Amino acid sequence: MLRFVSARGPTPQCPGRSVRMARNTLPLRQSPDMATQPQYYQHHVFFCLNQREPGADRPSCANCNAQAMQEYAKAKVKQLGLAGPGKVRINKAGCLDRCEQGPVVVIYPEGTWYTYIDETDIDEIVEKHLAQGEIVERLLID
Repeated sequence: MLRFVSARGPTPQCPGRSVRMARNTLPLRQSPDMATQPQYYQHHVFFCLNQREPGADRPSCANCNAQAMQEYAKAKVKQLGLAGPGKVRINKAGCLDRCEQGPVVVIYPEGTWYTYIDETDIDEIVEKHLAQGEIVERLLID
């Protein structure tokens, strides 16, 4: 089942913000085939921080305050005691090739992709997905 959820609206630098497409997702528990491989982190989070040259064909997550949001998420995870081995790791990434839907963040091992606009969205991802294991439907991208 697919449904469309409207968000706060696009900007010229971040065109993917106008419509978010939610998707069916699996529970956040480990799949049976992953059970044999130990995981160093429960959740490994990658923020795209790619910066393209001015006038590039595609948007850049870096133009959408991605660096500040990655730093904010890292501090929030530490503040809540969620950081460290066996818990959560927040990382920087180069281009994740979802530019038109950006800025983007992906959480593994689930492979859940989100977009975000501000600290409120990051708080929701950290508090619901990382701390409670709940998908944040309104921020999902497919």
